[in-house]
Amino acid sequence: MNNLSGVDRRTLVKSALITSAVAASGAIAASSPALASPYTGAASLVSRRLTLPSRVATGDVTSESAVLWARTSGTGRLHATLRVLDADGSALRGRFARAIRLTSGWVTDATDHTAKIMAKDLPSNTHFEVSFSFEDENGRMGEVQKGSFTTAPGAGIGNGRFKGNAKGLEVKTAAQRFVWTADTAGQGYGINTEIGGMRGYAAMHAVKPDFFLHSGDTVYADGPISATMKEPNGDIWHNLVTEEVSKVAETLNEFRGRHRYNMMDENLRAMYAEVPVIAQWDDHETTNNWWAGEVLEDPRYTVRDVNTLAARGRRAWQEYMPIADTKALARGTGFEPDRIYRKIERGAHLDIFALDMRTFKGANTDGLETHETDILGETQLQWLIKGLRQSKATWKVIGNDLPLGLIVPDGKGQESISNAENGKPLGRELQLARLLKAIKDDDIKNVVFLTGDVHYCAAHHYSPERAAFKDFKPFWEFVAGPINAGAFGPNKLDGTFGPKAVFEKAGPVMGSPRNGEWQFFGQVDVAGDGSTFTVKLVNANGDVQYTNVLPRER
Repeated sequence: MNNLSGVDRRTLVKSALITSAVAASGAIAASSPALASPYTGAASLVSRRLTLPSRVATGDVTSESAVLWARTSGTGRLHATLRVLDADGSALRGRFARAIRLTSGWVTDATDHTAKIMAKDLPSNTHFEVSFSFEDENGRMGEVQKGSFTTAPGAGIGNGRFKGNAKGLEVKTAAQRFVWTADTAGQGYGINTEIGGMRGYAAMHAVKPDFFLHSGDTVYADGPISATMKEPNGDIWHNLVTEEVSKVAETLNEFRGRHRYNMMDENLRAMYAEVPVIAQWDDHETTNNWWAGEVLEDPRYTVRDVNTLAARGRRAWQEYMPIADTKALARGTGFEPDRIYRKIERGAHLDIFALDMRTFKGANTDGLETHETDILGETQLQWLIKGLRQSKATWKVIGNDLPLGLIVPDGKGQESISNAENGKPLGRELQLARLLKAIKDDDIKNVVFLTGDVHYCAAHHYSPERAAFKDFKPFWEFVAGPINAGAFGPNKLDGTFGPKAVFEKAGPVMGSPRNGEWQFFGQVDVAGDGSTFTVKLVNANGDVQYTNVLPRER
């Protein structure tokens, strides 16, 4: 996609400068040897300059803003220079060549040397190249890395022609393409250089998406990664290993080390440098199937209070994801302690509602709960209903990090929203029922759910004609993943909301990412006029497994 418009004389960027948070408890230990500071060892001036060991990323890109992210090797402050690129990838000249220079605050080991800058008041539908470099305490500039992103189409884009006389700056379409998936480096499948690393990221990058929705399980903090492991067919899988990933994460540094590890993969680095991320979290950023207040009975852990682990996992996640919250920006920080869920506006035809179905989730109890229990929490539920009601975008995408109607057991209880009982809504299902009823009552059109979590791909159609609960409009939910983890599934469906598995494809249990066949992502193409929403489910070899073209409901 990567469509282009120009920048007029009035366009100035006003930046809100943010850095990652200093907000949760936990030990801060030395970095992994694989990511050691350049200050240790060589004594030359060049080798002592700050480096970018985790490369660069952008995220939460809208029609007029973007979060710029980078991590450095020591105390420093991030300098980012934005330049508008022409359709052929070359820098513009003349009055359109003006560079935008932004600077973060100083970052230290208190944030694992991660920095974020919020670039605001950007022109819509414009392709930017960004140069990232850190300045050290002596004023020396360090390593330079480049990234890029394209702002979303403007809300009133019309025919997309740039207002000006700049030759070659006509936008032919406001169409958008994005990809989504979940589950990175799970079940012991880490970075295997023998197969080229996390090949699923290369496959997603190859379709040239405008952004990437990571639907959760961005890391597996509870899954140790060893140098070798046996695959189900007897092959030996080889991993890169760092100290922090060799055990379950408990300290803050171990949680941070999980993110540092994933960002060692060259495929992920290349994609994140050019494709903005909208990140969600789920359970494995902390530990499997967790809920607030849980006390682990897992002998691998010395810290068994889940609230303590979740605070450390959340802090590391927010430091490493290119995510910012409106309230946090107003305070000048990148850490918002009480809110991950957010809306990303992508122009006239697309809004993304990225949910948090983990923070407020109730306990995984053994029996049926007749009263309503939390999955979103009341505040998030009302925020979502209000946001959908007020959205002017043609398509409203809800990124739900947990599937709606799939049954996911957790011992004798249920991890899922569904309770494995096909009757009227109970427990967590009651909050979902209220959401679906509100969508029907307010006649909110073109709502699509995208999810991951279950390690296979599927297309689910929900209809009141098949449901025990009738008070909702028919809708689609599409499932994709894993992108670099063991394969599972398919799961059974709970009949409460009338789901039907129109398509599903799953690999063997613990199926390896080696050949890419059982690793999946979803691709969405939104037509420039919003008339269609095309969903493809694709494997890590780039082979399309399923296609569905949804027409706009008027």
